[in-house]
Amino acid sequence: MTAQFAAEAAAILAADADAPPVAAAAQAQPDDGSAAPRASREQDNRPRAPKRDLDGWVLLDKPTGMTSTQAVAVVKRIFGARKAGHAGTLDPLASGCLPIAFGEATKTVPYVMDGRKTYRFTVRFGIETDTDDSEGKAVATSDHRPSDADIVAALAAFRGEIMQVPPAYSALKIGGERAYDLAREGEEVVLQPRPVTIFRIDLVERPDADHAVLEAECGKGTYVRAIARDLGRMLGARGHVSALRRACVGPFLEEDLVPLDEMRERAEAGEEALMDALDPVALALEEIPQIAVTPPDAHRLRCGQSVILRGRDAPIVEGHAAITCQGALIAIGDVEAGEIFPHRVFNWGQKDKKSPRRGKR
Repeated sequence: MTAQFAAEAAAILAADADAPPVAAAAQAQPDDGSAAPRASREQDNRPRAPKRDLDGWVLLDKPTGMTSTQAVAVVKRIFGARKAGHAGTLDPLASGCLPIAFGEATKTVPYVMDGRKTYRFTVRFGIETDTDDSEGKAVATSDHRPSDADIVAALAAFRGEIMQVPPAYSALKIGGERAYDLAREGEEVVLQPRPVTIFRIDLVERPDADHAVLEAECGKGTYVRAIARDLGRMLGARGHVSALRRACVGPFLEEDLVPLDEMRERAEAGEEALMDALDPVALALEEIPQIAVTPPDAHRLRCGQSVILRGRDAPIVEGHAAITCQGALIAIGDVEAGEIFPHRVFNWGQKDKKSPRRGKR
C-alpha cells in the first residue's frame, strides 16, 4: 500500500498547482530531514472534489517510502482541504507521527515544532554512511561490535544539552544553498556544531550484535542520524540509522496516530467517520498556558491591540499563552509584565469545540 500511496501522491503533486504549503519553519528546520526523491510527473486525470475550508489537526502515521510533502498531498486530497501544512519533516526512510495542519491550525505549527519529539530508531553497527542512514554510501567500516553495557555507558554522554554536528545531508543552508544539494554535487560540506537537548536516551532492544534499538526524547533541531553516527564513532564500531520512527511530537501522542489505510477507510465510510480523525486546533497548544479574557478584551486582541490583565484573580503568566474567550480560541500571544501582546489571531466565528481523540483508537 505504501508504494500505491506514494505513486498517487506524486501524481497529485504534479497535477495540483495548489500543492500543500509546507510550513516555512518546517522547511527551514527539519527534525531529521535528508533530501527527498523527486516525484514523478504522471498526470492525474481523475475529477477532483471541491476544496473546502477546514480547521484542525490530522495526526498521520506516515508510512516509510513516502516524503512528508507527498503524505500531506494525499491527506489534503482525502479531506478536500483548501490549506494544509505539516509540523516537522520526516525522511522517506522514517515512519510515525506527522502532524498535518488544516486552515487556522497552520498558525500553531511553530508551537508544535518547539515541543519535544520522541524517536525509536535502530543503529546498524559496522558501517558509517555519507548520509548517516541506510540510503547512503559507506564511508567507514569496523569489525568491532559493542556490548550492551558499552552502549548503555556511552549513552550518558548524549543526555542533556550537547553540541551536535548536523549530517552533511541535511536541509540546513550554507551560503543560501541546502547542505544536501551541495553534498550531492560532490562539494565538501562543513557544518558547525550546534547546541541541542536530549532529555532522555535509552537502549530498549538488542536484536543482534549488529543492531541496537534506542529511544530518545529530544528538543528542537536534534538530528537522530547524527546520534547514530556519533555513538558509532564513540564506541569504535561506526554506525548509521537503519530504521526510524517518530512516536510523539509535542502534545501529539503515538496512540492517536491514524494510518493512511485507515484514513481511506474512514473517507469511504462517510463524512462523520472522516471528521472523527480531525482534532481541534487548540490541541496543539496544550503545553502552553491558557488565559481566558472578556469579550471586550477579545475584540481588542483580534484588532491587534494589547490587553492588560487586571484584578486579583488575574493569572500570573510570562511568555507564550493561548488566549480564549467563552470557550473559543481567539489568539496566541506573549505575556509581559501582566500585558498580553497578540501574535497570531484566529479567524472563525464558532468555538473550537471538538474534543481530541485521546486513547479513543
